[in-house]
Amino acid sequence: MTNVYPRTMAKYDPSHDAYHVQRVRKTALALARDVSADPLTFFTPFFESVRGHVDLFKNDRAVLIAKIVNNVSWSTEKKLRAEGAITTWHESCVELHCVQDADRLDAIGAFGIMRCAAFSCTANRPLYVPSQDPAFEQSAVGHFHDKLLKIKERLKTEMGKKLGEERHKYMISFLNALESEYNWLEGQ
Repeated sequence: MTNVYPRTMAKYDPSHDAYHVQRVRKTALALARDVSADPLTFFTPFFESVRGHVDLFKNDRAVLIAKIVNNVSWSTEKKLRAEGAITTWHESCVELHCVQDADRLDAIGAFGIMRCAAFSCTANRPLYVPSQDPAFEQSAVGHFHDKLLKIKERLKTEMGKKLGEERHKYMISFLNALESEYNWLEGQ
């Protein structure tokens, strides 16, 4: 596993690099301790990053880890909800909730702002476009409104909700400062 992980992570952009995985792992562990979840959440962020290598481990835990990996993403949950395919397992698996919250928490707050900017640069999308501009939705700031500002409502653990509230406020403050700076420029 230690040989697979660095090689796999080297191909990702800075918003999904090894440091992101480390932050998610540490956050998932903290959330797991808070809800007395199985510490297997320690491994899940690594497996998410080396998705094709999960089959290296064959046992019940590996099956659960693989299931968590396949269900951790925001887009997967959104799709399952739209299809009415959310199961009792999705609603009750605390290990899944810890990893989902950890991944989502890394998408908001100070790290989230940096990750959004980093991804936007690699995707060649503008960082700021005024909200009345048709290109707004394709900008980094548009991504805040499309997804990032909605994350706090989708957090599942109590600690995740508390951390999410703090990070949400930080993003609002950042967006207000950005808007203020833009408005000043417009007045010149």
